[in-house]
Amino acid sequence: MTSQPPREAVVELLGMLGYGELLAFERMAADARLAPDLRRRAVLCEMAAAEIGNYRRLVARLGELGADPEQAMRPFAEPLQAYHDRTEPRDWLEALTKAYVGDGVADDFTREVAAFLGDRDRELVREVLHDSRYAEFAASEIRSAIGADPKLANRLSIWARRLVGEGISQAQWVAAARPALAVLVVTGSGDQEGVQTLLKRLTQAHGARMTSVGLNN
Repeated sequence: MTSQPPREAVVELLGMLGYGELLAFERMAADARLAPDLRRRAVLCEMAAAEIGNYRRLVARLGELGADPEQAMRPFAEPLQAYHDRTEPRDWLEALTKAYVGDGVADDFTREVAAFLGDRDRELVREVLHDSRYAEFAASEIRSAIGADPKLANRLSIWARRLVGEGISQAQWVAAARPALAVLVVTGSGDQEGVQTLLKRLTQAHGARMTSVGLNN
């Protein structure tokens, strides 16, 4: 059993995820309008609905921890909104790549950090991560598009690199502004060498994700 980390770190992590789920709902609902047909539009709408359910679970847990959910989420509003504002997709394929690559990297990191939480919070975090069906749907759409037009691979690869770069930039801002989260990662990893090992695993997972849909690292 993993020992429970400081309450402040747990509240900050859940607050960050809660605001992220709220933004995910808004983004998916907006991206659904980019869908080329009603079937695909419905898929995104269904996923958006699931994000609101996740948001409610996180808010409920913050309340159980004695935290004000709005206050817990407020510090992450600026960096998360900035990321989405700077990575507004221009079309359906860019929206799917953002979901597949951008959300994928964020989910990988969150799963790693969740391993350092106590049992209850670790399970909650893992359960509210983006539904794998959405990643599989996005991957299938990207593969099909590249199969039909191989030249798309270059444009989407450049877009994916931009997504990761923007994500890293905002993550650095959060780490500097919210040290409890940074301490949680370092403490859970053991030391700075552990952090480097964590980053290596994340990089490898990202590379495998890109390759699996025909994108270039």
